[in-house]
Amino acid sequence: MPESTTPTFADLAAAKFVLLTTYRKDGSAVGTPVWAAPDGNRLLVWTVADAYKVRRLRRDPRVSLAICDARGNPKSAAVPGTGEVLDADGSAHARSVIARKYGLLGRIIVGASVVRRGRTGTVGLACVLDPADDTVGR
Repeated sequence: MPESTTPTFADLAAAKFVLLTTYRKDGSAVGTPVWAAPDGNRLLVWTVADAYKVRRLRRDPRVSLAICDARGNPKSAAVPGTGEVLDADGSAHARSVIARKYGLLGRIIVGASVVRRGRTGTVGLACVLDPADDTVGR
């Protein structure tokens, strides 16, 4: 997909890596490549509980999402959305959905993280594309 192409929700859901951009207090954008898996109309992300992206998201729910490679180099245009940090049950669900999408590697990495950090050491994030975006539902 060319970098200028705007991805649909289905494109983002199928991508191996998604560039999740969150915003600092001064409004500057910080992008991070993440694994993301679809769950209804949301993309679930799983990350370390004390990551800066989690702190930024708790303060400002705005996000943008783009398809990227493992290093975070965008492969599509970004689409705006909102994100939220999930509670314990939601985070457990996010771990399960991520492990399912990424197969054996996902199960190994999620399982090893639970052993290393415990169930509270990671959290799930739920991202929803803005309804005003023309790509929603395509």
